[in-house]
Amino acid sequence: MNLAVAFTNCAQKHAQKTAIYFGEKEISYAGLLAQSQAAAAHLQNRVGVKPGDRVAVWLKNRPEFVVSVFGILHTGAVVVPVNNFLKPAEVGYILNDGGIDLVVTDVELSVHEKELLAARPSLKFLHVEEFSQLHPQPSTLNPQRAEGDLAVIIYTSGTTGKPKGAMLSHGNLLHNVNSCRIVLESVPDDCFAVILPLFHTYMMTVGIFLPFTTGGSIVLVKSLHPPRAMLQEIFSRRATILPAVPSFYRMLVGAQLPTPQPIRIFISGSAPLPMQTLREFEEKFKVPLIEGYGLSEASPVVSKNPLRGEHKPGSIGIPVANVEMSVQDNDGKILGTGETGEICVRGGNVMQGYWNQPEETAKVFRAG
Repeated sequence: MNLAVAFTNCAQKHAQKTAIYFGEKEISYAGLLAQSQAAAAHLQNRVGVKPGDRVAVWLKNRPEFVVSVFGILHTGAVVVPVNNFLKPAEVGYILNDGGIDLVVTDVELSVHEKELLAARPSLKFLHVEEFSQLHPQPSTLNPQRAEGDLAVIIYTSGTTGKPKGAMLSHGNLLHNVNSCRIVLESVPDDCFAVILPLFHTYMMTVGIFLPFTTGGSIVLVKSLHPPRAMLQEIFSRRATILPAVPSFYRMLVGAQLPTPQPIRIFISGSAPLPMQTLREFEEKFKVPLIEGYGLSEASPVVSKNPLRGEHKPGSIGIPVANVEMSVQDNDGKILGTGETGEICVRGGNVMQGYWNQPEETAKVFRAG
């Protein structure tokens, strides 16, 4: 099994169902599959993308982001999502480090192409505006990629040095998708509100791979401003799961929402959620707001407060299904209650290592 096959199977099963809501636009599973296969054929036949090649996706949130991800995976190549808030020099570092010769982008970001070419002359660019001119092709897509084959390289934020490319296999991501499906009790009727950037590892897993391998839908929000219009878009499409950051929930506490509102789970991540925000939110909406924890190197979800049972404010919760967590000292000794150490994670979601950095990889792995 690989992500391209999982998506194809899901799309064929739910062919007539809406996969993506984007403003007034609706894209069915059949349409999304056809577009991604046409993009894949174009990548193979016109651009020469081969299994194992790294292809950067440098886009803001738009349906073509999803088309590009699955198009690349259909060819057996590796997706490298690039933060669209980075400066060209920072993007250039990632492209050189990853040995990337093709960037899927759009006309808006194409103003930076000359600068990127100066740093990496071998670069080619594919603008997603061309996708509308592509037609489904009879293809030899979905090459035999195993669960151990590389699927995505996520570059870390680089807060303690140069960004490192966390290598995530098809199996890593499918493992985390299944863990998230279990912990969120996700079903095909779920609709995920996507307001966070799709280039982020969490939204790749929970905003793309989870819904599109389980038959769910996404509301891909065009703009966060004005907030009232954004909320109206989310609620009019009957979104049921909304991942966001603490600042969003601070704003929501003061907002007037339609009643009854359809969301059954609100998820907070990326930073600690202030306890006052949590209390005020749950008093107002009577719906779970759950905190979790993860990291790019773990595909990324590691723990969440449970939907059922004890929910501890200020806690990152308990390990998701099929993931182990422990607190250890520098020698690998597991510590007891009240002792301070380092969070360690083990499971099928843990990365293969850092791209081309065996020494850095060795530093972060201990006993699996």
